[in-house]
Amino acid sequence: MTKPESPLLTYIALMLAVLFWGLSFVATKVALQSFTPFCLIFFRFFAASLFFIVLFRRTGFQPLSKHDLKLLLLLAVMQPGLYFTFETFGLQYTSATKTSLIIATIPVVVLSLSALLLKERIRLLNLMGIMLSLFGVSLLVFGSGEQEELGGMLIGDLLIFGAVLSASAYMIMTRRLGANIPSRQITGMQIIFGAMLFFPAFVYDLPKFNPQAVTSEAVIAVIGLTLFATIGAFLCYNYALTKIPATKASVCINAIPLVTAFGAWALLGESLTMVQLCGAGIVLFAVFLANHTRTPGRKSKSGTIVV
Repeated sequence: MTKPESPLLTYIALMLAVLFWGLSFVATKVALQSFTPFCLIFFRFFAASLFFIVLFRRTGFQPLSKHDLKLLLLLAVMQPGLYFTFETFGLQYTSATKTSLIIATIPVVVLSLSALLLKERIRLLNLMGIMLSLFGVSLLVFGSGEQEELGGMLIGDLLIFGAVLSASAYMIMTRRLGANIPSRQITGMQIIFGAMLFFPAFVYDLPKFNPQAVTSEAVIAVIGLTLFATIGAFLCYNYALTKIPATKASVCINAIPLVTAFGAWALLGESLTMVQLCGAGIVLFAVFLANHTRTPGRKSKSGTIVV
């Protein structure tokens, strides 16, 4: 009889994914000083694709059916394809503040989809944690004391909500695919397909890219984004999605603004107010509530964690 895996490993993986993605916004800010948006995205996913191709040649590759390949391609279309496209173009029409708040609704959307599609049971305490995390994110965003324009065009808000739907669909699909396909293989195919999807946008953006203007800091940022935000974060998060309900994994996304705020404070010299610190504490407590279970580790016959 195989010894069940410790849930501690799952939550360590989640924490690492949140840490890598949270710091990625700081690294992206540095990299975009030298790279165009789609050149940056393609370089990240192309380099990560080479890593997984070499990895699969050494470790082997589980044969996949045509049905599985179609699902993996659809997964890559959702994330990174549509998610990054919606987010990139949406930010041209709406503010970063509104974007943060709209992205913070991902756990709520995943909650709805999980109940409908995955039949995952949601306790009131977990739901309270999700809603409380939205309040904490609001404090992080608005607590800077800066009066940022919230007007934005409706088209920008709709594009960002498209990113929310794409990310939510990705989480639900990964949860299902993880029952038959190793998380490492899901991540590798997701990134390889993602590089292929972004290639046309890269070709379109390439004439705007000036290699002579690339700084050493930007190169270091791209390397960090590739190794940690692309390879490391997706490996960790996809692994977690195969071990715990999508609702619990998704609410941890709301801790990303917390990591970003502290990363910007430590690395870019941006300030943190007392209101933002309170928001950070609320987000951490909310993530705990959303992941709290009455009987940890107990699973139903279908393999879904009972909450």
